[in-house]
Amino acid sequence: MSPKSFESIADQPFVPVVIGAHVGGYSLVRAFHEAYGVKSLVVTGATSWVVDNSAILEVVHCSDAHDPAVLAATLQGPDFAGLSQPKILLATSDSLVDVIDAMREQLDESWKVPYVGSGPLEIATRKHTFAEVAMKVGVSIPTTTIIDMADEGDGTAYARLVPETGYPRILKPTAPRAWNTVTFEGQAKVHEVASADELRDLLDRISGSGYRAKLILQDMIPGDDTGMRILTCYCDRNSQVRFASYGRTLIEEHSPGLLGVPAAILTGQNREIVDEAVRLLAELKWVGYANFDLKYDPRDGKSKFFELNPRLGRSNYYVTGTGFNAVRWYVDEYVHDNLPEEFELVEADTETVYSVVPVRTIKWALARHPDLWARVHRVLKAGGMRNPLHYRAERNPVRWAKILAAGVSYDRKFHQYYDPEAAFHPGGEPADSDIPRRR
Repeated sequence: MSPKSFESIADQPFVPVVIGAHVGGYSLVRAFHEAYGVKSLVVTGATSWVVDNSAILEVVHCSDAHDPAVLAATLQGPDFAGLSQPKILLATSDSLVDVIDAMREQLDESWKVPYVGSGPLEIATRKHTFAEVAMKVGVSIPTTTIIDMADEGDGTAYARLVPETGYPRILKPTAPRAWNTVTFEGQAKVHEVASADELRDLLDRISGSGYRAKLILQDMIPGDDTGMRILTCYCDRNSQVRFASYGRTLIEEHSPGLLGVPAAILTGQNREIVDEAVRLLAELKWVGYANFDLKYDPRDGKSKFFELNPRLGRSNYYVTGTGFNAVRWYVDEYVHDNLPEEFELVEADTETVYSVVPVRTIKWALARHPDLWARVHRVLKAGGMRNPLHYRAERNPVRWAKILAAGVSYDRKFHQYYDPEAAFHPGGEPADSDIPRRR
């Protein structure tokens, strides 16, 4: 960080510190700048075009942000020595939330860490315990089997848990941090398995990698990306849900490593799902943001909760883009300490289209959903497009050239990794069944 930029940040009333340099991290930086005109510090081991040449942030190098000792040393290092004002520390992945939790006690009181403690964090983010809590409070989830890779016995004990029927199914790790420390052929964030033999082969590779935590095997709900739902809720220090933002996914990422991340979202409302989340978060005694992945099941007409991410997700600008800036809750509670005791839950109600992909990619992905595309097109024509990277405060022409090139790259990538025709399942839900039109 240059001395000049350091001086400008030192004069701010507070400093957002974002760990991670991908689109989700930049979206947080932009939200703080939109609301308060402040710059953020982005802590990362390797910079990226997403944060390069930006006027609204400075990059702080950290050799290994996934090591609690290294991250703590960086945050206590010379780049932060002159910053005595409140600093809001935010993670951009589940594993980084774990890292922050592991080192938060080493930070002084000027650091504001808006995350739940290790107990609720462990229960909520380990998919098997999340499923147990969800069932306890009557929240809908897919049929679930837990496979414990630590219980190997003769080396193949896990194979006895492999169902012979009911495929395709979804296999996911329950411990993101442990998953990120191993590698094996074909490794992905989420695995789709088509048969018992395919699952056994995958489990053998996972076992060989050294992963010894639990895996979760779930019923695969039919339907393409448009069946996915997203819900983001903010809980205050007393575990009361103050805010909720809901949306319907239009297309997800399909490249390895990013599978399942929403790339385009139509925002709206669904109070029934919000009420389910409120029960779940109260049971967990949650604090801070919770980001839920769900999917509509056309077989019974219910949206099933998949998991809870303990942070604002990678696509968090879908919240801010509705006009309800997501980071204001952080600042109001942790910097200004002025959340009112009496309140009503606020739901974002603006109809917008969040997207990091070009409009042509959305139209291509929705070819088998003409009613949904017509609605999306109407929102776009009304000025409803919200791309977190398209920010007028950024003036550097090199940056804008890279953003335009990224749009072309996104389009090519989706044509390479995703086939909307193959994913389409006719006879599912009525179009737009759970997102009311703007009143």
